[in-house]
Amino acid sequence: MADYKFEGWMGIDENADKGNMVWQEFQPKAWEETDIDIKITHSGICGSDLHTLRSGWGPTPYPCCVGHEIVGIAVRVGSKVTKDIKVGDRVGVGAQSDSCLGRKGSCENCAAKLENYCPHFVGTYGMHHFNGDKSYGGHALYNRSPSHFVFKIPDAVPSAYAAPMLCAGITTYSPLKHYGAGPGKTVGIIGLGGLGHFGVLWAKALGADRVVAISRKADKRATALDLGADEYISTDADADWAQKHAGTIDIIISTISSSKMPIGDYLSLLKLDGTLVQVGNPDDGVFQVPALPLILRRVTMGGSAIGSPAEIVEMLQLAADKKVTPLVEERPMKDANQAMVDMDNGKARYRYVLVNEQHL
Repeated sequence: MADYKFEGWMGIDENADKGNMVWQEFQPKAWEETDIDIKITHSGICGSDLHTLRSGWGPTPYPCCVGHEIVGIAVRVGSKVTKDIKVGDRVGVGAQSDSCLGRKGSCENCAAKLENYCPHFVGTYGMHHFNGDKSYGGHALYNRSPSHFVFKIPDAVPSAYAAPMLCAGITTYSPLKHYGAGPGKTVGIIGLGGLGHFGVLWAKALGADRVVAISRKADKRATALDLGADEYISTDADADWAQKHAGTIDIIISTISSSKMPIGDYLSLLKLDGTLVQVGNPDDGVFQVPALPLILRRVTMGGSAIGSPAEIVEMLQLAADKKVTPLVEERPMKDANQAMVDMDNGKARYRYVLVNEQHL
């Protein structure tokens, strides 16, 4: 038996996102020999945490421990783990902790190594594993996850950087890679927040000819350029921005989580056969998409869900090779409630990472 307890910040009801999480013990999924236990050192705060804590995307199975950008030290490795992971290794877990891979009747997506599109997707928190046990996230002392969704962190990537890469990072990396962001392409990133600033970093690391950061406020211009953007559009401050930049971008990644964003204007920025990929999921209503911008340039609007395990490994190696440096602010795990409130109030610049200081 393990000599450690699983304790963490638990959302008890729909007011949990307002600084009302409670620290308490929880029972992780029953141990299987394909599992890995992680002593958590770093846990990034994602917008998904807030949506889930307040049941913004549907009823949350309270109590719920959120956090799916987890980095720490492997303290227990099952005898059937086939990965090159041993006790003492630095590892991480992202937003997915299980799929039907390897189970009787596995789906086509898992067979194609697209486990993130498995119809039996199990999220790292707030869902149920195949044995019926609830999944619990990383704003805690320990995490238990199936080894297929646990990743070794390259030595060159600091833990505070690696944690947010496992959700915010992969959520933007995956569509950029899939839609061919790289040499010869102009890439637009809408929203310069936790996800969006990663989008700028990846687009540059992948070799895009030109990267355009797009956000409402003018005060993020300097940061966008420092991150590597070649141009910045402030939709509040730049007059006639949609007309001036119409038909100039090949691929747009939208990280906005508001149903009120001007989708028509964003679609008008695309070149012929361009693509807008939506990765932000609003809980304030549904999008209203005008047909004309889609028709005029034969553009495509789609979506993308996190990334596959293979893509996560690829992304982490790119981060190591290109020395990708996200903008993170470390906060003590004990201050998680205040960090959540600050995140919700838009104070993060651009990702909060909770730190278990006693585990360092």
